Amino acid sequence: MTLDPLIHTESLCPICLHKLEAYMYDKGMNTYMHKECSEHGTFETVLWRSKTPMREWIRTKERATIKNPITEVEKGCPFDCGLCSAHRQHTCTALIEVTSRCNLNCRFCFADALDAKSSDPTLEQLRFQFESILKVSGKCNIQLSGGEPTVRDDLVKIVRIGVSLGFPFIQVNTNGIRLGQDEAYVKALKEAGLSSIFLQFDGIDDAIYEKLRGRALFDVKAQAIENCRKHGIGVVLVPTIVPNINVESIGDIIRFGISQTPTVRGVHFQPVSYFGRIPEPPKDSERITLPEVMECICEQTHHMVKMQSMKPPGCENALCSFHGNYLIEEGSLKPVTKRSCCSSGSEKAEEGANKAKAFVARNWSYQKQVKEEKLSDWDKILNAIANNAFSLSGMAFQDAWNVNLERIRDCCIHVSTVEGKLIPFCMYNITNMDGKSLYRETKRA
Repeated sequence: MTLDPLIHTESLCPICLHKLEAYMYDKGMNTYMHKECSEHGTFETVLWRSKTPMREWIRTKERATIKNPITEVEKGCPFDCGLCSAHRQHTCTALIEVTSRCNLNCRFCFADALDAKSSDPTLEQLRFQFESILKVSGKCNIQLSGGEPTVRDDLVKIVRIGVSLGFPFIQVNTNGIRLGQDEAYVKALKEAGLSSIFLQFDGIDDAIYEKLRGRALFDVKAQAIENCRKHGIGVVLVPTIVPNINVESIGDIIRFGISQTPTVRGVHFQPVSYFGRIPEPPKDSERITLPEVMECICEQTHHMVKMQSMKPPGCENALCSFHGNYLIEEGSLKPVTKRSCCSSGSEKAEEGANKAKAFVARNWSYQKQVKEEKLSDWDKILNAIANNAFSLSGMAFQDAWNVNLERIRDCCIHVSTVEGKLIPFCMYNITNMDGKSLYRETKRA
């Protein structure tokens, strides 16, 4: 087969996880990845389906240098993660997995979490992980993840450890069940210093939750948002978007988020990726690409949100994500960001990382409600902007079929390991067709 390569890169075989040469090429309006393994054959996967060509989305960055690499470069990317000196971006968000247990058994789960009897890391171990992050990445943003972090009764103590070490923004990645059922737990998390909730939120229809999560969950998630409102914790809605299940709900999710401001600070879409717990190896028809999510946002909001208001990231690789910032005026979103007709010029990756950390810490946290009569005219304007800010974003995590090692080297979301290493998120979670992982140790009951 003769290909007209668009971009040469490196990838992995989805069967043996050996490193392969790969090419991204255009076919009509779509972009695909082609790679060949001498043992397991040829693989092709759709990467980009859009009226906007992928090349127009790409931004060039001047790499950042890891100041305190933990691992030596021996085997080459992606087999020396830690971070190594070949990595090209600092940590914006460090994930700490506080448990591998979960109170759901979702159809899709990157962590393949179960209600297992495995031991949770101790508070001493978690303090070591916090301190290791500080040494390598400084005071970056922290996300406490799992499993389901709220199955731990001592999650409040874990938040306090992070706050005591000076981390300015701590978020919990949660399905929201306990937060909706236990208001006292929410209050205690706020008092400990929790900034934000990253709330699994796949739609406003319980039929969606029954397909993806195994049970009706909308009411308990709505109550979790209400409890966060009562105690001043910001919420980001996080839908996993799966073809034939909830693609048509994208607009409804956005409208629901707007109705719940200023508690809900935005929506962060995650197109389904196939690692961890998956039903079967993916077909192209079972994928939704990043630009398709953006186009659905525009269409399903009746073009209240326009494509030009959503931009490539300044931090991670341009093919990883999009973001748009808005102000809510009379229930509508008015754009703050605007994308130029083409992306040109070079940006400093380190500068992008600093801006991304500051934006998340500021915009995904709850904004204090202040009585307007106590404010000057200028402060009233600033208060209105803070409380009416709303973000739309999305991140396309990679799996063994579509992984691009150029994106891995630019990753800014890193998972902390019990040894104190920092592994790029997609590489930490990536699994082959049989569920084998390079870095994650899957624990089962």
